[in-house]
Amino acid sequence: MIAEEKRHPCKQEIRRKIYGMILPICLENILQMLAGFLSTAMIGRTGAVAVAAVGLSMRITYIVWALFKGVATGGTVFAAQAFGAQDHKKLRNVIQQTLLSSILLVIVIQQGIYWKADFFIQWFHAEGELLAQSILYLKIVSWGLPFLAIMLVVAGVLQGMGNTKTPMKIALIMNVVNVMVSYLLIFGKLGFPKLGVAGAAVGTALAQLVGALVGLYTLFHRDGVMAGLLGPSFFKFQGKRIKDIYQMGMPTAFESIFWQICTILLTRLILKFGVTSLAAHQLGLQAEAISYMPAVGFSVAATAFVGQAIGARDPDLGKKYMEEIIKGSIVLTSISVSILFFFPSQVMGILTNQADVIALGVKYLMLMAIVQIPQNVAGVLNGALRGAGFTKAPMIVAGTGLWLVRLPFAYILSLYFDFHVLGVWLAMTLDLAFRFVLSCILYRRKNIYQYMYPQEERA
Repeated sequence: MIAEEKRHPCKQEIRRKIYGMILPICLENILQMLAGFLSTAMIGRTGAVAVAAVGLSMRITYIVWALFKGVATGGTVFAAQAFGAQDHKKLRNVIQQTLLSSILLVIVIQQGIYWKADFFIQWFHAEGELLAQSILYLKIVSWGLPFLAIMLVVAGVLQGMGNTKTPMKIALIMNVVNVMVSYLLIFGKLGFPKLGVAGAAVGTALAQLVGALVGLYTLFHRDGVMAGLLGPSFFKFQGKRIKDIYQMGMPTAFESIFWQICTILLTRLILKFGVTSLAAHQLGLQAEAISYMPAVGFSVAATAFVGQAIGARDPDLGKKYMEEIIKGSIVLTSISVSILFFFPSQVMGILTNQADVIALGVKYLMLMAIVQIPQNVAGVLNGALRGAGFTKAPMIVAGTGLWLVRLPFAYILSLYFDFHVLGVWLAMTLDLAFRFVLSCILYRRKNIYQYMYPQEERA
């Protein structure tokens, strides 16, 4: 049957599906932010060295997260396409091979990090007590990395199938466990030993274990998509399928790693202008997250629904979903833009009572408000490109913007034109505007709707 003869859902049904997917993602992000805030607050009560030790260690674990987020994206794309084509055999095979390969790879990485933790921490020139606590935290938290990889894969394939409620529930369970165990072990409550930074690491790893077990149960219980497949045959690797998944996902991994490296370099640059500048920057980022959380949901929705339309070989359905996703993104972003632009001092005042930080942070929020809509629409377009299998395009957009615009202009404007931290923020706005234009160009050039069959089948 040709695409034109297919029955499409009405606009109301399309919107219901879109927002039914986006709302759980937003709630999941809020849960993650809240748990992170509480964990940081607890660690902060044990001293500045503990906070710094966790921060250094997380730079290493973020890179591992970025790698397996990329692998999970490859699984998301193929799962969405198989789900859209109603090819349940291929869907199960994609999940199987993504899980198997991820578990094997992450175990190798975890062992490397555990036995060479001192080598990785010394990248940051840490010494004395900071070095010792960072190594201790990284060694303990490394045992949670295999479970982190499993959770990312489970969430990725479920989102590809349009199920975002289950990852949200898993995140809720994981964050509750993390906060409770961390509280007991950091401070030594209810008879538990007082472990300080080590307690925070145990809480994180244990929460990841619980999250992974719940995720695996979701897939393999009798009503799950992988029901009945957990036997000896499950552990057979298929090189071709794994290669396809990793080729699809690695550009997303590199895209995330680009961000991590850029963040480190910009943080070091901003520190040149003093603690107030860094505080305004960090709090500004936290305030801006109010706008960015819905954008993440719209981007994931674009990946899932475009991928499903491609699997179903239905270009008109893909276009209808994208039209509503872009409209929704612009409407919701306009609300947050209004808050950031017209009430920046009130927003900053919620986060701090330091007048100098508020005054500087207001400038950040007003600059970022100008480019929020371009930034979030670009995220949707890049999500659609991923769903169509063009995962290299968002990587090119991010890499070009970060390395050719954001970083060089940040150094030039802040140091050579004496704009100081304001120069860094101006460079960020230039980068976001540039990436919006580049994303639009690539989206139009790829013309994803002419490829209404899975990426791996293209000549």
